[in-house]
Amino acid sequence: MAETITALTEQLFSQLQKEKLVLLATIDAETGAPNVSAISWVYAVSPTQVRFAIDQRSRLVANMKKHPQVTLTFFGEGTVNALYGQASVVTDALEGVPFKLTCFDVALEAVRDAMFYGSRVSVEPEYEKTYDKRAAEKLDGQVFDAMKKA
Repeated sequence: MAETITALTEQLFSQLQKEKLVLLATIDAETGAPNVSAISWVYAVSPTQVRFAIDQRSRLVANMKKHPQVTLTFFGEGTVNALYGQASVVTDALEGVPFKLTCFDVALEAVRDAMFYGSRVSVEPEYEKTYDKRAAEKLDGQVFDAMKKA
């Protein structure tokens, strides 16, 4: 049986120091069904702790408060990386951000390569903000600064 890795490698840690497309999987608070959402305000606090912010009104907040088990999935290093852990609230409202964001930390329990055997991701997915680019950059800066201070 392979050894369970419980921390980000240096390369994965580095990738999570800037905005990144990440899929957040939670357990729905009402139905118990899986729930997956894309988020981008994510950064690694340390190799064993990942922080993210989401709108306070999001259903994800209730999901994680009831069922703290989460999976964060992202593309990097030519593969699909799955981070498993327990989410906990850092703050219900980040300071210095123009709207209410709840900030969570995930204590990593396992870091796994989730790509199917014999394959490699040759091009990572890209996304773009569809609203005012300057406003998006300003907001992103405010959120990341606030997350780092939380």
